[in-house]
Amino acid sequence: MTDQEPDTQPMETPVDPLFTHPASPFLRTQASAIAHVEMPALPQVPSTWSTYRTQIEFGLAMVAYLMVLVGSVTVLQANPTAPWRYVVAVLPVVPAGLTLTIFVRALSRLDELQKRIQMQAFGFSLGATALLTFAYGFLEGAGMPHLSWTFVLPLMAILWGVGTAFFSFRYR
Repeated sequence: MTDQEPDTQPMETPVDPLFTHPASPFLRTQASAIAHVEMPALPQVPSTWSTYRTQIEFGLAMVAYLMVLVGSVTVLQANPTAPWRYVVAVLPVVPAGLTLTIFVRALSRLDELQKRIQMQAFGFSLGATALLTFAYGFLEGAGMPHLSWTFVLPLMAILWGVGTAFFSFRYR
């Protein structure tokens, strides 16, 4: 062995091969971790059933109402003195009640602005119908012909449509 002391000066540093350099195309680099980014929600396109559910249910309820109504009128005309005629006469109210249930459910699915518009339209319809029927009651006392109560609901529906159009236009 030698008694020489090792050289304390480092030797020339070795040259790194190309693949060890971070910018080298031979080295696989990893992207830095991306912070969580909240993506905007995409609008959901409803399916056909959920889009037209209320209209389909309402249409089926109206078909049931018309079928029961035609059957009720036919049976009542064939049996005018039967003791059960009052029960048969009221049977069309059952599908009409189903229609009311569907209608209330449809109202509950509206957004806040639509609920406000419908509430104002109903208030207008109720008040205007009350005024018109009240006024016509006085006109009947003055000699105008008597009108059936069956005209009250169509009048309310027409005034509700007018109120909906008016209040919808107001919020545009």
